[in-house]
Amino acid sequence: MSNNTSRRTLTPARRVLNMLLLVGMIVLLIYLVKAGANMFYKHFYPIKYSDLVEKYSEENGLDEVFVYSVISCESGFDPEAKSSVGALGLMQITEDAFEWVMFRKGETRELTFDMLTDPELNIEYGTYMLGFFKEEFGSVENILCAYHAGRGQTQKWLADERYTTDGVVTDIPFSDTAAYVSRVKKTMDIYENLYYGGK
Repeated sequence: MSNNTSRRTLTPARRVLNMLLLVGMIVLLIYLVKAGANMFYKHFYPIKYSDLVEKYSEENGLDEVFVYSVISCESGFDPEAKSSVGALGLMQITEDAFEWVMFRKGETRELTFDMLTDPELNIEYGTYMLGFFKEEFGSVENILCAYHAGRGQTQKWLADERYTTDGVVTDIPFSDTAAYVSRVKKTMDIYENLYYGGK
């Protein structure tokens, strides 16, 4: 019994059409994967309190990306956050730091430490500290060291050549501060890529 089944050959035009359909499906799949990844990242790295962040970042000469990243790492944008050492709010300000900022600003309002759960006051005071440290220390690494380990400790590190390179604390002897600085810098990269086109 003979088999008369013949194979159908594709015309060149049909081959091109099939190839274009395949390429289109691949492009669509890549787009959907990227969109899903962006949604995932934006859930964990949100933009919140943008009016306040923009206002006080500009007031204190700071990059918004930097401030969003500090808030993200400090509290995950929880205005009620309280640390094991009693730091409060979005930017996790301690009572000593609160009193220091009040003194530096010449604060005339009647404020109490527990008011730092208010997002505006917290961002105002947190960005003031970051702006002050920027004026004094310059680099992102130094600012973060001062914010996490303290201004006096950062001054000591900067005065010791074992820990510095070209005026930047590059070998941080406190492991928790080193991890904090690294985390904030990585978070800055994520925010820049997600919201600012990797500027």
